[in-house]
Amino acid sequence: MNDFAAIDFETANGQRTSVCSVGIVVVRGGEIVDRYYSLIKPTPNYYNYWTTRIHGLTREDTDDQPSFPEVWEQIAPRIEGLPLVAHNRPFDESCLKAVFAKYDMEYPGYEFHCTLAASRRCLRLPSHQLHLSAAACGYNMENHHNALADAEACAAIALKLL
Repeated sequence: MNDFAAIDFETANGQRTSVCSVGIVVVRGGEIVDRYYSLIKPTPNYYNYWTTRIHGLTREDTDDQPSFPEVWEQIAPRIEGLPLVAHNRPFDESCLKAVFAKYDMEYPGYEFHCTLAASRRCLRLPSHQLHLSAAACGYNMENHHNALADAEACAAIALKLL
């Protein structure tokens, strides 16, 4: 797979609609051609202790940020016609579908692929967490749980395994 967009969401709480940041890495011809990151004011707009502990974001970081539809207006043209790739596809795909439904947006039926599943199929690792799978593919990941950093790691895995 040489043309795709790697995507990663972070959420504010246990609800899939609570996306609070997104990272996108666009790959064309096997090369990264675009990166996009944005904070998002989540719905519902509250953070729980566990999610903040994972990604470090708080309500103060996102209270004045754009809503999901505003952010998606910036993303949609970048990824048009591309399959999406995520590490743990069921999570990111369910977030995307949930937030589209929350804002009564028509979901365009994005094609999704999963680097976690590919890692489990192709790599012999004790764990297939994103940072470990990325390292096994030769990518040294920094800033884990930043949505853009996670999307970049996912793109590196996809370029090796998909």
